[in-house]
Amino acid sequence: MRILPAIGIVAAVLLLPVQAESRPEVGHGPGVEPLTNVRRASFRGEILNIDRDLRRRMVGSSWHRGCPVPLSDLRLLKLRHWGFGGGVRSGYLVVHETAAPRMLKVFRRLFRFGFRIRRMRLVDAYGADDHRSMNADNTSAFNCREVAGRPGVWSRHAFGRAIDINPVENPYVSGGHVSPAGGRPFARRSPRRMGMIGAGGRVVRTFASIGWEWGGNWSGEKDYQHFSASGD
Repeated sequence: MRILPAIGIVAAVLLLPVQAESRPEVGHGPGVEPLTNVRRASFRGEILNIDRDLRRRMVGSSWHRGCPVPLSDLRLLKLRHWGFGGGVRSGYLVVHETAAPRMLKVFRRLFRFGFRIRRMRLVDAYGADDHRSMNADNTSAFNCREVAGRPGVWSRHAFGRAIDINPVENPYVSGGHVSPAGGRPFARRSPRRMGMIGAGGRVVRTFASIGWEWGGNWSGEKDYQHFSASGD
């Protein structure tokens, strides 16, 4: 992806020895960049403006006329993270400009304690279809969409102020309904397995440190993958 120069780019570096994944994802497209042959890797995070190429990709997909935030208020995050294979990968998120520095802080901490993320592609790689993205166990943030089952009510994702992490390992659960369907084995939250987010755990505490709340703390229905600035 061609990135135009951005004003106020933020980068963070944390040196940690790692082993790269031996089998990088095939057919990943522009949404994720496997890192190979890394002997000594570090956390790297960048905040970038939405450039012309990404704008063309998003318009009519994850963003459209009538969305509650203009594209100019969004930022692209390029982040390294630990993959399920035990090595380091690089992925992308789009968030609101005011959330970007705090998200960089969160992912630096997640990297430090080795939390695993299966993949992190822009939701546009799935046609901005939330179900397709969840079924692929994709971690994503901005998507200009309504709350499921509540026509006319914008999701916090539409403001770039929410993120869903490892949806299969952290599904939405309401009564007997589990979404995505592949997350059914993870509806029961013990034993703890790779990529799962636990109540009171480090992932929840890290997001709480920037004022974001976890859907796993909701009463009644549970959205274990979901964090947002407003808590909804």
